[in-house]
Amino acid sequence: MSQELTEETWAELREIAARYPEPRSGLLPMLHLVQSVQGRVTAEAIEACADVLGITAAEVSGVATFYTMYKRRPVGDYHVGVCTNTLCAVMGGDLIFERLKDHLDVGNDETTADGKITLEHVECNAACDYAPVMMVNWEFMDNQTPESAVEVVDDLRAGRPVRSTRGPEITTWRQAERVLAGFPDDLADEGPSAGAPSLVGLGIARERGWTAPGAAGGSAPRSVSAGSPSQGAAEADTSRAESETVEQEDTRD
Repeated sequence: MSQELTEETWAELREIAARYPEPRSGLLPMLHLVQSVQGRVTAEAIEACADVLGITAAEVSGVATFYTMYKRRPVGDYHVGVCTNTLCAVMGGDLIFERLKDHLDVGNDETTADGKITLEHVECNAACDYAPVMMVNWEFMDNQTPESAVEVVDDLRAGRPVRSTRGPEITTWRQAERVLAGFPDDLADEGPSAGAPSLVGLGIARERGWTAPGAAGGSAPRSVSAGSPSQGAAEADTSRAESETVEQEDTRD
């Protein structure tokens, strides 16, 4: 059963709304806040957000049902999201997701009987350089395998500490939701925020003296060499675009 919103939560909802020149801009963090208290977006929470912002419950509900990070069913202590977009899927994301479904005996967006783990396949987490990627309460677990993913969820269910590969030790989902509402837990600087795969391009640019076009004292990146595949593709795209333009003009005539 969901915990009722307390006066403290109502005060924090008003605090969030007051952060913005237009109060309704605070709706997204407000929804994270009520999830941190009630474990999902309840009817009570929708009415509370609408009341604080002076908008309709339908408007709040429209936002809460549009974004997948807002849940209408209770979430477990740990939300485990497996990326199954193209690159992660090719690198093993689909296998990880299937193994976890079998291991946890749940389907997509379902929670284990002990209330510990909610499993969901998620869209791209912008971490393709570490594929396949899994997230626990929105913290990265990089370069996963079916075996390592099972180990992660088993450790979480057993209460053993789990540290993200690029971030802090994993907290509960409700604690993470409070952070997303804008109430820091002072763990932001724990663990590395970037790793070698993410910095390869930067390293190459520095080695070759490349800077952004127009940067003070710098030169534009070196152009693609003549006859290279990249140049050929670019020329083909340009030719195709010119042909389409001519066809469109002929049609209009």
